[in-house]
Amino acid sequence: MTDDRIITIVEVGPRDGLQNEKDVISTEDKLRLIELLADAGLTRIEVTAFVSPKWVPQMADHDAVMRRASRRPGLLLSALVPNEKGAAAAIAAGAQELAVFASASETFALKNTNCTIAESIERFKPVLALAKAHALPVRGYVSCAVDCPYEGAIPPSAARGVSERLLEIGCREIAVADTIGRATPERIDMMLKQVIKSVPVDQLACHFHDTSGQALADVDVALEHGVRTFDSAVGGLGGCPYAPGAAGNLATERLVLHLQHTGFVTSVDPAKLRAAVAHTLPFARR
Repeated sequence: MTDDRIITIVEVGPRDGLQNEKDVISTEDKLRLIELLADAGLTRIEVTAFVSPKWVPQMADHDAVMRRASRRPGLLLSALVPNEKGAAAAIAAGAQELAVFASASETFALKNTNCTIAESIERFKPVLALAKAHALPVRGYVSCAVDCPYEGAIPPSAARGVSERLLEIGCREIAVADTIGRATPERIDMMLKQVIKSVPVDQLACHFHDTSGQALADVDVALEHGVRTFDSAVGGLGGCPYAPGAAGNLATERLVLHLQHTGFVTSVDPAKLRAAVAHTLPFARR
């Protein structure tokens, strides 16, 4: 099997999948979910977000989750951080990778982070410096890379511009996100053609929501462009609390089976993954 057929899946269920659940999910349930995901062979798991509980109450136990999360060789545990303070706390708790969250939409940036795109990039510079001092990789998300719930269609050049700036300040990987799940394969194609002009494809990941049932078709387009890293959430959990109608990340189990059927290889065991899916059922909103 050539490396070109190997796909890396970044499991975002414990963070992006659970962040806007209304009922508080216990720390023990979160830790068990992370353990089951690791048992299934997932090698990159975004386990929590070091954000204010005032804004995202579900992530209030971020320190305990990160400190107690299952660790094993070959497994990378990451945390979303909004600023230098969050980054310092995540590193102290044992995060092995940090993620920062930018937007290709000015309106979304203001509503989500209370700052402009340019201000958010400046806010991330101390995060990157701190990560570098601790030899930790940083992933940069570009939300609303195709559509915004407030502005509508986003020009591909905007997604490229933000991706380029994140790469310039030191992000090792750029994850472009269809935050509200409206993107068609044709528009994903247009966006990726622009972004790849500034970001090497081996440093690019795609984060698709399945709100409109197009996520797997979008994956196929990204595969054609050479993208080999994809985000997904076990059980199709999640969505963005600041993006109305965005519920439903691409389900990890659907992604794994689709990739297998199309000749690609992942590290994930579908049979073991079913245990993680089953674990989400009591607390997942449907």
